[in-house]
Amino acid sequence: MNADMTKDTQGQLVDLSVIIPVYNEQDVLGKLFERLYPVMDALGRSFEVLFVNDGSSDNSSGILAEQFEQRPDVTRVVSLSSNAGQHAALIAGFELTRGKFIITLDADLQNPPEEIPAIVAEMDKGFDYVGSIRASRNDKAWRHIASRMMNSLREKITNIHMTDQGCMLRGYSREIVREVAICNESRTFIPALAYLYAARPTEITVAHEERAAGKSKYSLLKLIQLNFDLMTSFSSMPLRLISLTGIAVSILSFLFVMYLAYRRLFYGPEVEGVFTLFGITIFLMGLLLFSVGMLGEYIGRINGLVRRRKRFRVASVLQADEGVKSHDETRTSSKPED
Repeated sequence: MNADMTKDTQGQLVDLSVIIPVYNEQDVLGKLFERLYPVMDALGRSFEVLFVNDGSSDNSSGILAEQFEQRPDVTRVVSLSSNAGQHAALIAGFELTRGKFIITLDADLQNPPEEIPAIVAEMDKGFDYVGSIRASRNDKAWRHIASRMMNSLREKITNIHMTDQGCMLRGYSREIVREVAICNESRTFIPALAYLYAARPTEITVAHEERAAGKSKYSLLKLIQLNFDLMTSFSSMPLRLISLTGIAVSILSFLFVMYLAYRRLFYGPEVEGVFTLFGITIFLMGLLLFSVGMLGEYIGRINGLVRRRKRFRVASVLQADEGVKSHDETRTSSKPED
């Protein structure tokens, strides 16, 4: 056991923590257990596996409870009272984790657990944030296209340099996790926030597999919402673009009005120009509505931050030393109203 292992508030030493959000994954959990625990045991290091049950409506909670009974020495199960979303589940795990190194992993086995040693090896080199790049993605075509577009947009408007923002398999130092967990933002994109806090970030290429069972919890609408969060959290470029566009349109509109006034004085009114004016008016109305929508994204974030509503409520925690802990004994974070 390494001398620099961290010590949690309950006096337990832990080297590695694996945090896995779970939402309606009853069909895949058995396969996940079969592959994950042998990998962790083979590392020969102190570890814990922290499952965050994100308000599952299937039998996921029962399966997780059975796994806790089988491996109570290294298994912890945190159950949220309702579905709060993947990132809120991660924050719940961050607040309760005990490890020096924290690794996040999807439950659907698209991120192979066998890649965890590669993440740990990079963190042993001193990197405090290890991102991952999927070598070959086994997703639908529209997800490939959407990912490329969103990665390109992010690179242009933020200082976040991540080759593959959609891969869940990542490694964080305890210091980075602490900073993310105490962040007061009501919405945020955890990998991007961790990248900003990191002193020595790096990326490695990892394998990617098809979903072992079930359906993806990220629809196109949720992906769009996630990237709106990313843009409004880490860049004010959209507001600047709106301001510059507004200035340019105002100048062009003024020149056009002057031109119409000139035509009216020297050539008289032109009935044929009515439809042109209608077209220009509709264009300006559309631009105005787009601007209001973008401003609404920022105002919505401010509104959520001011309210500071709870992002999640922990219903129970299964762990060997404490047994079942009520939600009143655990911490909560703020949650915006969607």
